[in-house]
Amino acid sequence: MNIKSINAIIGITAFSAYGTAAQAHTFGAEGAGFAEGFIHPFIGVDHLLAMLAIGIWAVQLGHKALWRLPVAFVGTMSLSALLASYGLNLPLLEFAIAATVLLLGVFLMFSVRLPVVTSMLIAGLFASVHGYAHGLEMPQAGSPLFYGAGFIVATSLVHAFGITMAVLIKRRLWLTRAGGLAIAAAGLYLTTITI
Repeated sequence: MNIKSINAIIGITAFSAYGTAAQAHTFGAEGAGFAEGFIHPFIGVDHLLAMLAIGIWAVQLGHKALWRLPVAFVGTMSLSALLASYGLNLPLLEFAIAATVLLLGVFLMFSVRLPVVTSMLIAGLFASVHGYAHGLEMPQAGSPLFYGAGFIVATSLVHAFGITMAVLIKRRLWLTRAGGLAIAAAGLYLTTITI
């Protein structure tokens, strides 16, 4: 994959945020199973950008963060989805999700380096709102277990894609920062339309 291809991927991903913030949050998952759960993170640009950014940030932090950040995100997201499916109420959900995209973009833009445990806690906090959005649809799903498995697998794949992209451009810090800027801009846009 060459630099032009990577730039195109980052640009297309960031500018696809021009749609609505709540694209993935249809709250109409009647009869849904694994496939619908798998698709869910891909149709909401807010989820997609946050999960991609977690993978890139993990590479920026390096070493143990490379696997710990995605694991913290997926684990907390799963628990949060389970709690949401049982009726736990979380106000300002769309705003919180959009804010995670904005903040993760800023982290990438400025190469924010925090201790691994602190970064895991932040990833977990951010994952809790994304998981909550996924979990709201679980009670409507035909098979909540398979629906949940679908969005867990998809999230893991998006993290892996972010990690792969970041490894490919690791020596070109400006590309990571430009990607962070694009993600932050998308997050700012998403945040403003949720207010």
